[in-house]
Amino acid sequence: MPESPDPPAAPGRRRPPARWIALREHAPVLAVIALGGAIGALARYGLAVLLPTQPGHFPVATFLTNVSGCFLIGILMVVVTEAWTAHRLVRPFLGIGILGGYTTFSTYSVEIRGLLGSGEAGVALGYLVVTLVAVLPAVALGMGLTRWAFVRRERAVEP
Repeated sequence: MPESPDPPAAPGRRRPPARWIALREHAPVLAVIALGGAIGALARYGLAVLLPTQPGHFPVATFLTNVSGCFLIGILMVVVTEAWTAHRLVRPFLGIGILGGYTTFSTYSVEIRGLLGSGEAGVALGYLVVTLVAVLPAVALGMGLTRWAFVRRERAVEP
């Protein structure tokens, strides 16, 4: 796609390059993603400290992080797309930032590789399968419960 033309400059002023205009437009989104990511990563770290994983064992903290994060993503997506007209920065802050920083499928992959490397193929396979079997229904459950709650709330408000 061709780059958009620079906007006209005020008389006597040089117009800024299009890339600076784009950066200025996207800066608030990038800032809320960074802030949310820091918050989410701290929450994930806190859970990992509370539930440390012993070498060769099922990584409970990462499993709970990913399942709960997927559940929350399901809730968030219904709230911001179906139930509430959110400010344009809410979804990047909560979804990409906080929940993106909180969930950790990269750590999930590294832990599976570590379990395989330490000869714990059964634990690795169990972790792989149980996580996939748990996170997808977690999203659906979060979405379903949120839709149910909003329908119930709307019926209670109707005269």
